[in-house]
Amino acid sequence: MDWHKTIFELIDTRSFSSLWFWIVLIVVWSIANHRVLGIPFDMVDKARCHGGQTADDLEELIRIKTNRLLIIRNSCKPWMLGIIFFVHTGLWLLGFFYGIEFAQALFLLCFPLTLIGVLDFLTAQYICEEKSVGEKLYFRLSRHRIYIRTIGIVSIFITALWGMYQNIALGVFGS
Repeated sequence: MDWHKTIFELIDTRSFSSLWFWIVLIVVWSIANHRVLGIPFDMVDKARCHGGQTADDLEELIRIKTNRLLIIRNSCKPWMLGIIFFVHTGLWLLGFFYGIEFAQALFLLCFPLTLIGVLDFLTAQYICEEKSVGEKLYFRLSRHRIYIRTIGIVSIFITALWGMYQNIALGVFGS
């Protein structure tokens, strides 16, 4: 048995035909879906059902997280946004203009997560402006989770379609 060949088949450099890429994609979206503003969503469910100290703890944790997000947003310099746009544009150009599959995979993974980051900042701002507590807070967090799930579903669907197209176009299954 040629173990070098086995290892290089296991760690395929082509992203969309690699099992590792799809494992990373599922893990990333599972984590993104489980955490809302960095807080496990099961805490929201427990606070909604049990109330009392659990609800107070959640509200305090949300206050800390939203204040932190707003401090980050307010201290974000224009050059930081420029770097984010530069990286996304670079990945897009390398991936879809020059045909580098690894850059395509990174773009399809990172761009939707950036959208979720923007959504986190907006949700934190709404929570602070409304001074959301109780059911209003639970509703806002539930709606935020639905948006994350929607972005995730669309992202996985587009990534799967593009990955299948790449595999078929490059003849991975035929050769």
